[in-house]
Amino acid sequence: MIRTIVIENNQILQLEKLPDVTTSDNKWYWIDFDSPTEEEIELLHHPLQFHPLSIEDCIHTLQRPKLDYYENYNFFVIQALNAASFSREEVDFFVGDQYIVTFHNQHSKEVDEVWSRLLQSKLISEWNPSTVLYHVLDKIVDNYFPLVYHIEDRLDDIDANSEVKSTEELLNEIFDVRHELLLLRHTITPMRDLTYRIINSSRLKDVQGRMEYFADIHDHLLKLSEMIEASRELTTDMRDSYVSLNSHQTNRVMKVLTVITTIFMPLTFIAGIYGMNFEYMPELHSEYGYYGTLIAMFVIGVGMFGWFYKKGWFK
Repeated sequence: MIRTIVIENNQILQLEKLPDVTTSDNKWYWIDFDSPTEEEIELLHHPLQFHPLSIEDCIHTLQRPKLDYYENYNFFVIQALNAASFSREEVDFFVGDQYIVTFHNQHSKEVDEVWSRLLQSKLISEWNPSTVLYHVLDKIVDNYFPLVYHIEDRLDDIDANSEVKSTEELLNEIFDVRHELLLLRHTITPMRDLTYRIINSSRLKDVQGRMEYFADIHDHLLKLSEMIEASRELTTDMRDSYVSLNSHQTNRVMKVLTVITTIFMPLTFIAGIYGMNFEYMPELHSEYGYYGTLIAMFVIGVGMFGWFYKKGWFK
């Protein structure tokens, strides 16, 4: 689907077809390619006449966030995050002096929100292509925060362990969180580098007039990066703690089993001797030999148990 807005003489016009590429000084336009078909993608070649390399970046999705300079426009690759599926979605921008073209293979709620905001705006004169770029980028970055906050809440729940889950279940949850943090890191860090390049570029003339707004987005990305690194360090500490606890519990079990085995070793030795089928054994003809042997085995077992307990092996 393709939709178009043309701003001319502070009036908003919605067109069903693409406007002329050559525009007058008093108008600019916004074309949005929303999940376009192959025929619609061909319009990027003609009549829009964008560079083949930038069109290729649109077709091959999940490019690294970046900024490319071309003769008549600047090309931006931005990555959004889908909160429902926790997956990355690419939004591309062709930004010229009098137009902006957005391209996304999945439906983008951030683009929709800015589109509706522009249509409802009463101050059309304050809008231009760089303003649209800023608002969409700001919406995308703002939508990162709920995902990061959700991960922090999950880490608090894992740390509290109010449901008394086993160590194995907790470790599985920690590794799931680390996987999500890695995805966030691979998205937010390149976006942070991109915004830093935007605010320090001398070739983006329209952006220079809104530098403080893009700097604010960069500050948000810095904060998100710090939150992600802090969460990663926390997951590392929690993972090491649970692994150590699991090893400690295993060692305790092994110690108890070793003590029990050690107690039964002399008892098994005695039982083994009297279990031999020799005819001439003097103890076999003793009237109280059986009871004496049981008492001896009981005294040995209790004595060894008391000795191990005194040494603290059961604590």
